[in-house]
Amino acid sequence: MADETWTVKRILEWVEGYLAQHGDESPRVSAQWLVGEALGVSRMQLFLDAERPLTQDERAVLRDWTRRRGAGEPLQYITGETAFRHITVKVRKGVLIPRPETEVLVSEALSLLPAAPKPQDAHDDALLALAERLTAERSSEENDETTGIGAVSNDAHSEAVSDGAGGTSPDSPGNGAHGTEYGEGFIASSADSDAANSAQKAERSQLTVVDLCTGTGCIACSIAYEHPLTHVYATDIASEAVALAHENVCALDLQDRVEVLECDLGSGVPQDALGSIDLVISNPPYVPTEVMGRIPSEVAHFEPALALDGGPDGLDVFRRILAWSAEALAPGGALAVELHETCLDQAAELAREAGFADVRIARDLADRPRILTARK
Repeated sequence: MADETWTVKRILEWVEGYLAQHGDESPRVSAQWLVGEALGVSRMQLFLDAERPLTQDERAVLRDWTRRRGAGEPLQYITGETAFRHITVKVRKGVLIPRPETEVLVSEALSLLPAAPKPQDAHDDALLALAERLTAERSSEENDETTGIGAVSNDAHSEAVSDGAGGTSPDSPGNGAHGTEYGEGFIASSADSDAANSAQKAERSQLTVVDLCTGTGCIACSIAYEHPLTHVYATDIASEAVALAHENVCALDLQDRVEVLECDLGSGVPQDALGSIDLVISNPPYVPTEVMGRIPSEVAHFEPALALDGGPDGLDVFRRILAWSAEALAPGGALAVELHETCLDQAAELAREAGFADVRIARDLADRPRILTARK
């Protein structure tokens, strides 16, 4: 590659050819991924910039990355990050790479929680500002009356309401003497509504979630990112995973709502949380030991067996999660677990025997049974 002009188009062709010769099952996709990441552009931009020459540094990075990919190393470990739902998380050797199936797990889990509040729109903000203005004006009026200075006219109230709402209609408050009456009624109803909303938020703000076997923290971070009323405990027994999950939590600025704990399953979750948890979610080790011998070499040689091997029937860790969740969940609390496609029927039976209700099996993107959900 030395002493030659290497354009984006030419490097894509070279990387694809090299990977094809070294057994990559999707050499074109891998080439586009590597070159795009090395140049910091989207795959679409690669084709728009096809004739752009690469710098020496970019070529050096791609030589190293292509060699590593040719040796079978997963793309995510090479580039150091991967997209997961609405976030991007760091990944590295020693910690399981997030899979698309786990995005389905998060979707199923979120559907088991009370809906996240919708952001206030501009109209709500305008009404809130209007209520504050009217309250201040009315307070000023009452103060003036007690000191004999005089009162603010109804017309002034009408103007304030009309200006705050952005216009006047036959039913709007900006119509003559009714402005004051509407203003007072609006303030009262707004205050009552605010009090009710505050009470509802107080009731709904204590959604406690526990993510067992958190790995990169992708599940915990996604739930906290997508549902602002959740507080998540993310646990893992592997120190490498705990360190990486903490990095991802901080990178996403979620450290006020996601706590990463190094412990065996739920043993490190605060005792005062037990019995009041709203959701337990987990992507545990679940590959049956016999199947471990047939998993792709890319997985077997690079990803941690500790995060994969689920014992003879794939349910060793699931049984422990089930027992712990039965004690830790609040009445009506939910459980969502990703499992091997051969294990779901047996897992569902175990959940029913443990006293769980609403046991359900959801399928993954490839239409295979993958997720078990249930309620205490």
